[in-house]
Amino acid sequence: MIRRTQAERSDETTGRLVGAARERFGATGYALTSIDAVAAAAGVTKGAAYHHFGGKAELFRAAFVAELEAVDAKLLGIAAEEAEVWAALRRGCRTFLEHCLDPGFRQIVLLDAPAVLGWETVREIEHDHMLRILRDGLRMAVAAGQAPDGDLDARAQLVFGALCEGGMLLARSKEPAADLPGIAAEADRLLSALVTPPR
Repeated sequence: MIRRTQAERSDETTGRLVGAARERFGATGYALTSIDAVAAAAGVTKGAAYHHFGGKAELFRAAFVAELEAVDAKLLGIAAEEAEVWAALRRGCRTFLEHCLDPGFRQIVLLDAPAVLGWETVREIEHDHMLRILRDGLRMAVAAGQAPDGDLDARAQLVFGALCEGGMLLARSKEPAADLPGIAAEADRLLSALVTPPR
């Protein structure tokens, strides 16, 4: 029988807590979720939760980052699959909007994160995740001669801001799945004003 190291046990506990935090924060929101509820869902003690995370806000931050990492994995997969930059950017934007249909993602990323973490912290974290991937895609479009050069950091933030507003439209919609095609079509039009689609 192979004994696990303390670090491995700690990583497992942390992973269980983050998974439970995504589930609980996504289902009931930050305000109505307690550390006790997350610890119980993870199958650990409240003391263990406080040992690994300083408090509820720190645990929420970890859940927020995990949500972004899940989207990152999909976006990077798309970038690897698509040989053409326009197709990759278009699919990536659509994938983000589709993710906004997920109640947990919507609750954690769109609704609670700005209030709990603050806009500056949210954007700082997103800058290393989805925004970085979007900026890299825009940089590839410039390199391919499909977009003008310029301040790509600002451009990526403007595009991402528009996508987040699209996500909020879906969050407020009574029929988000039905509204997704129209919002995605508008995102395509916005993107085509910045990146020349292939002919």
